[in-house]
Amino acid sequence: MSRTIPHEHMITKLPRWIWTGAWALSFIAGIVNVVGLLGFEHQAITHLTGNTSMLAEAVASFNLVSTLHFAALIGSFVAGCALSGFIIQDSTLQLGRRYGVALFIVAILLFVSVPLLEHQSSYGMYTAAGACGLQNAMVSTYSGAVVRTTHVSGMFTDLGIFLGHTLRGVPIDSRRLKLSITVISGFFCGGVAGAFLYQAIAYSALYIPSGLTALVAVTYAIFRKRKSESRE
Repeated sequence: MSRTIPHEHMITKLPRWIWTGAWALSFIAGIVNVVGLLGFEHQAITHLTGNTSMLAEAVASFNLVSTLHFAALIGSFVAGCALSGFIIQDSTLQLGRRYGVALFIVAILLFVSVPLLEHQSSYGMYTAAGACGLQNAMVSTYSGAVVRTTHVSGMFTDLGIFLGHTLRGVPIDSRRLKLSITVISGFFCGGVAGAFLYQAIAYSALYIPSGLTALVAVTYAIFRKRKSESRE
C-alpha cells in the first residue's frame, strides 16, 4: 500500500523569486555571522542558542558586564524581529508586501555597524544583530514551509528528518528538501566569502552584505512593480 504526504505538509510550487531570495539572504547572513565570529568579540551574531547559553553562564558567574552584553545582543535581534513584524505585519511570504522597505533598513543597519565595529564598540554587534533579526523575521513562512535565512539549525533538522523518512521508505516533500539545501548552501557560501573578506578588509567586509541587501531590495521593488503592471 503506497503512502502519500499529507497535503497540509506539502509545499506547493515555489516561485523563482523565493528560491533566489532565500539563497541571497542566507548568503548575506553567512557573511555577517562569520565576520562577527572573527571580530574582536569572537561571537556569532545570529547564533541565538549559543548567545543564550553564554548569557546563562554570565548570570551564573555573576559577571554583570557579560550579562548586559549578551542580553543586549539577544534583545537587539528580537527588536529587529519586532520591527519586521511592525513593517510587514504578516509572517506569510507573499509578493506585494513591504519587503523592500525592510531590506533597505537592514542595509542601513549593516552599513552603520562597520565604523562602530572598527572602533571595537559592542554597539556594532547590536546593530548587526538587529539587522539579522529584521531579515530573519521578514521571511517566515510560505505554503506551510518555515523559511529562515540567518541560521540553519532548523534546516539541518529537516535534512535529518528527510533522511530518516527515506530510510523507512516514507515519501518526502522534495520541494521542502530543496529549500533546506538552498538555505544551507547559501549560508555556507556566505560564510566562506565572509572569512576571505574579513582577512582582506576586516570589518569593511560588512559593506558587501550591506550593498547586496540594498541590491536585493531594489531588485524586489522592480520585480514587484513589473508584476503589478502586468496585472493591469
